[in-house]
Amino acid sequence: MTDHDRTPEDGARISRRTFVGASALAGVAAAVHGDLHPAAALAASERRAPAAAPETEELSIADVQAGLQSGRFTSRALTERYLERIDAMDRRGPALHAVLQTNPDALDIAAALDAERKAKGPRGPLHGVPVLVKDNLATADRMPTTAGSLALVGSTVPRDAFVIQQLRAAGAIVLGKTNLSEWANFRSTHASSGWTGRGGQCRNAYALDRSPSGSSSGTGAAVAANFCTVGIGTETDGSILAPSSANSLVGIKPTVGLVSRAGIIPISHNQDTAGPMARTVRDAAILLGAIAGADPRDAATAGNAGHVEADYTRFLDAAGLKGARIGVARKEYTGYSPKTDALLDEALAVMKDAGAVIVDPADIETAGKFGDSEWDALLYDFKHDLNAYLADLGPSSPAKTLADLIAFNERHRAQEMPYFGQELFEQAQAKGPLTEDAYRQAVEKNRRMSRAEGIDATMDRYRLDALVAPTMGPAPLIDLVNGDPGGGGSSTSPAAVAGYPSVTVPCGYVLGVPVGLSFFGRAYTEGALLRLAYAYEQASRKRVPPRYLPTAVLD
Repeated sequence: MTDHDRTPEDGARISRRTFVGASALAGVAAAVHGDLHPAAALAASERRAPAAAPETEELSIADVQAGLQSGRFTSRALTERYLERIDAMDRRGPALHAVLQTNPDALDIAAALDAERKAKGPRGPLHGVPVLVKDNLATADRMPTTAGSLALVGSTVPRDAFVIQQLRAAGAIVLGKTNLSEWANFRSTHASSGWTGRGGQCRNAYALDRSPSGSSSGTGAAVAANFCTVGIGTETDGSILAPSSANSLVGIKPTVGLVSRAGIIPISHNQDTAGPMARTVRDAAILLGAIAGADPRDAATAGNAGHVEADYTRFLDAAGLKGARIGVARKEYTGYSPKTDALLDEALAVMKDAGAVIVDPADIETAGKFGDSEWDALLYDFKHDLNAYLADLGPSSPAKTLADLIAFNERHRAQEMPYFGQELFEQAQAKGPLTEDAYRQAVEKNRRMSRAEGIDATMDRYRLDALVAPTMGPAPLIDLVNGDPGGGGSSTSPAAVAGYPSVTVPCGYVLGVPVGLSFFGRAYTEGALLRLAYAYEQASRKRVPPRYLPTAVLD
């Protein structure tokens, strides 16, 4: 995004972040010279001997806890370093445009958590760990929640989203809000993934001219670029898995209902979920344990009793592939990219060498047969669910309904619709209530074809522990003229429509552009999928940090 693309609100936000970044630089210098940063709220002993600022490159949750426990650094010093990195690389340097805003209270929160650690010990593995969250999760703090749209900049939320409550209770530091595909990529049929009116075009950390994919684009690019320790995305169909694949990350799309959606700007109560995005399976498993749970504000979580694990790391086993029956879903999800197929075959060989029984193919017979009904149901859901979310915002919101958002975009066409329109908004607005037969029939078809006749039938037929497929092919070029290209490739729909879990893990690169491998299965089998994904990760070791290249490694 060039300077002339920025709105007045963007300019104000950049100035705030520049100030916080400058403060971070001053804090690092103060630590070196033994001076106190003005905003510090540390214990007297820490004022006398401030901790050094850590390196953040590929820092895991375990690395953070080891550094905090040993006293090598503090959460405040770590937070300063992440803020410094965001300032240096998000608007400047490679200019990823992954972070919409940083939390103006992050340093104070970190200092308070340092003091608590010293007085009482850590709450758990996320105590003092900086986390970036997608800007469709409500945060009842000084950061607005906007889904990337200028239409909600003046609004305030009545309370934190349940996921944010869980993170804060675990001692995590909500470091900031990430860019995304505006309205979680449910505004236009020709949108560019990672573009918002507030933040402009997010970029892929591995090849800057490539799409970061979406809609959790900013979380994907930010976690890949080490702007935080771990991040949170949301998914309706592919919005955690695809940007994780495109940015060489581990992403978990949980069973719908394992994680509460309360306080998350919605698309569909049938398919929406939040989930972890991380650089390792272990970090993603730790984060899932923190955010999963029952919530009376989300009826879907009533069915998760007995399925929620406090610690998903107990499933992680480097020998977890031994004896596992893995089915390869090739129909619809292979054949579009020879280089992606080669990476799949290489991954299958790794799993076979690790003791897995590979059933190839194990095709989902209904694959590709419920796209129209999925889309129809989502349009109905979006109008109903978004109107309910906006109504809960109260008088602070300038938009009360989807119709208000459509009108806002028309009035601010130059800022909100310079590249693509709002066809999906208009199609959704034309839909009737959820009592209509067309909606009920679409939902019934989706569930039957994705579950009983889809994933469940396939796993029964071949006696499988999980299905695998390439998450998607290499990310396409960013195209603000035509939007994202169509065509096949993504394997996210069966699990998304079924509401079943899926885990993507890096499986290689095509000319430097990442590709992920998805493990998916029945409802509430997150533990089993994590065991398989972890064993594959440990056997393959495919992730490498990004180099922020201007384009793919074509030579």
